[in-house]
Amino acid sequence: MSDNIIRLHYDIDADDFSSAGLASSGTKRMLNQLGFNPAIVKKVAISMYEAEINAVIHADGGCADVEITPEKIVVVISDKGPGIPDIEQAMQAGWSTATNEIREQGFGAGMGLPNMKRYTDDMKIETELGVGTKVTLIINVN
Repeated sequence: MSDNIIRLHYDIDADDFSSAGLASSGTKRMLNQLGFNPAIVKKVAISMYEAEINAVIHADGGCADVEITPEKIVVVISDKGPGIPDIEQAMQAGWSTATNEIREQGFGAGMGLPNMKRYTDDMKIETELGVGTKVTLIINVN
């Protein structure tokens, strides 16, 4: 892989579970084509999917922007949703604001943010109530 930065952009549709995961699977496919270590690809795919599905469930959609370099992969998921009132509470495994309807579909178990943190080397959450949330996931390659 060259020293160039590869940038990917995906729109994330609101409440569309049939297309949920397209951004993370597209990124996974690109990382595999570029020859990244499977363990790195797994970390990116899992953490990105969790962020992507949160945008579908909680935030009226959004977008995913990915920067791939030889040193790190940076994923930014941005939305214009309601924001996260209490990040510390939202980081607790099992805590969720998902509706019963969402839970019946197999989503909203409250593991999204904890899994993002677990599978990244750095995670930053910027949120403003009534404005939206931006989650930055960083996975180091080396």
